[in-house]
Amino acid sequence: MTGTAQTPMVGSLGRIDPERSACVLIGVDNYAHLDPLRSVKHNLTDLRAALTDPDVWGIPDDQKRIRSVPNPTSPADLVRPIRQAAELAEDTLIVYYAGHGLIDRHERQLLLTLPDSVEDQPDTCVRSSDVRRAIRDTGSALRRVLILDCCFSGQVLTEMTDGHRQDVETALRTLHDVEGAYVMTSAPRDRPSHAPDPKRCTLFTGALVDVMRQGLADGPEMLSLRDLFQEVRKRIVAIRPEVPQEPQDEDHNGVGGLGFVHNAAVSPRRIMGPPPSPPTRWQRIRTPVLSVTAGALGLVLGLGTQPLVHWWHDTHPAAAGGPCAVPSPSDAAAPRAVLLDHSDKLNKANVDYEKIYGLSALALVSQGKDVKALALADNSPGRVWPLTLGSPLDLSPGADTAVPLRHADGKLFDNWYDGEAMVIERGGRTDGRTMLIAAETGPAIRRFDIATGRQIGKDFPIRKELRYWPQGSAQTGRSIESLTASPDGRHLYAGWEAPLAEDGDQRGRGIIRIQRYAGTSGGSYTPDWQYAFLADDGMYLSELTAIDDDGHLLALERQYTAGLGTAIRIVQLSVADAADVTGMTSLWHQPAKILAGTELVVDLSTCPVGGPGQIAVPSSSPQNPLVDNAEGMAIGTPWTSGRYKGWRPLYLVSDDNDSGDQITRLYSFAVKLRP
Repeated sequence: MTGTAQTPMVGSLGRIDPERSACVLIGVDNYAHLDPLRSVKHNLTDLRAALTDPDVWGIPDDQKRIRSVPNPTSPADLVRPIRQAAELAEDTLIVYYAGHGLIDRHERQLLLTLPDSVEDQPDTCVRSSDVRRAIRDTGSALRRVLILDCCFSGQVLTEMTDGHRQDVETALRTLHDVEGAYVMTSAPRDRPSHAPDPKRCTLFTGALVDVMRQGLADGPEMLSLRDLFQEVRKRIVAIRPEVPQEPQDEDHNGVGGLGFVHNAAVSPRRIMGPPPSPPTRWQRIRTPVLSVTAGALGLVLGLGTQPLVHWWHDTHPAAAGGPCAVPSPSDAAAPRAVLLDHSDKLNKANVDYEKIYGLSALALVSQGKDVKALALADNSPGRVWPLTLGSPLDLSPGADTAVPLRHADGKLFDNWYDGEAMVIERGGRTDGRTMLIAAETGPAIRRFDIATGRQIGKDFPIRKELRYWPQGSAQTGRSIESLTASPDGRHLYAGWEAPLAEDGDQRGRGIIRIQRYAGTSGGSYTPDWQYAFLADDGMYLSELTAIDDDGHLLALERQYTAGLGTAIRIVQLSVADAADVTGMTSLWHQPAKILAGTELVVDLSTCPVGGPGQIAVPSSSPQNPLVDNAEGMAIGTPWTSGRYKGWRPLYLVSDDNDSGDQITRLYSFAVKLRP
């Protein structure tokens, strides 16, 4: 195949023909030695659905023309489908890969990973050159397209011969000896690719699918690969520097400019369904009656410009609530969490001329028809707000006068208190009359009288390694963020928001320490065991709630990314079988066996948002108006009867940070917890 013969062929065909093309979608999401990439599964599903949609591209939806290859276990399992598709493709061969991307430190080559790949072991991966060779040397397709969604994917375009200069000849060995080739990568050669939400596509593929589905308002009737790429890059670059990921591309012989997909924004095509079945006898009789009735009703209600069904949904919108998406397909019939209600009544409210804001912790005082609680504000001076919540099925929160926190002598704390977590002590000599509050300033844990807000006794001991530099290695402003007590009061669990500097993370998942204290409610507590767990990708620990006396906890994880909004996840974790890590200076690269196991209970972004107007005050998260900066969490006792018998009510409250862009929002859930 020579350049002379190929050039007029490419130029003469104005569109990439789906009927004569072939596509391979390869994705690896399940890893034995690397972090899982749950978003990749969504990539394969959503991208395939777009490519097979006749309103988008329209490649025949079969295993010949388009083949999905999830989690290939060997290099042959990854490369063989490419060669098979190349033999079939007459017009264009498209190869897509999503998964972890690694760099061979010696050969400076991109490595595509497999489920059993190991970092720094290139023999456990697939070299990009092997993939390029399979694309280039097989079949007689007029054009070859490679799309890579992985970290350092731009390396395939700019192979480096040393750390300082680019070897142009090596760079041209990607696909450039194939006439009619186009390469699109999710990131430059030295940047990671991002997957901020495991319940959705990765950032790059999600944007690519969105552009395919939505089209470009000012674009041509047919969008080219280059059109798609430019819009995807524009969207991703717009959220820099928070996500420094700039897609790259390389076009050889004009393939990137050929018409590829229909532009839905300027020439939407109607999907025609199957022909209607012949009407039954009853349908033939009732149709005129229904037509007359609907017509009369339309005249009465003034619906001449709007279908009746739209009017009904607009005037009777579904409430924001219901089962949240389940953590895994195997649990499809059994959701772990149901959103019962939410309320913004506390948002920007004030009591006795004091503004309610910065709520960072929540603790239940009493349960029943009208639940009572205390909420801790992290502003200065530190305040505790007495609240009534209503019922979990019908939230109607209200607040009473705040109680400021004071030293034992009655003086307010001089510095910013930054209270982040709270426990109401049960049992013992101070049953229901004292509270424990953890503050990031210090950091410190203190006991206070609930009625007066005065400190009782001395600060609790904090281990040296958990303090700020120079004593310890806690990150400034990210120390104690959570505190909970076992129901019997024998143990406290204090969670650090972010990893210690000595601990770090495992490929973006923070190694979070939890310090357990032993003692008695209302009495003294001393630190004993220390545990650790892996937070989800990019998440921080915001709150802990003890479920029982056996070391089962709920952990509230939180993340904020500019342009993407807030992510809120609640996981159930067990420290019962976790190792005591007190004596370990660093947890980085320690065996995973020592960590507490976690299990997802609810991802707030998957909870139903209801119809128009059901979320009265949109949140700061553009992806989901329901989600805001939840920081406080409290759990009630199990229901003993009714629809949710055996389940437990769970409450969240968000911290608006005294910002007009954020909300003080209260949520209530029913959650089903594992024993």
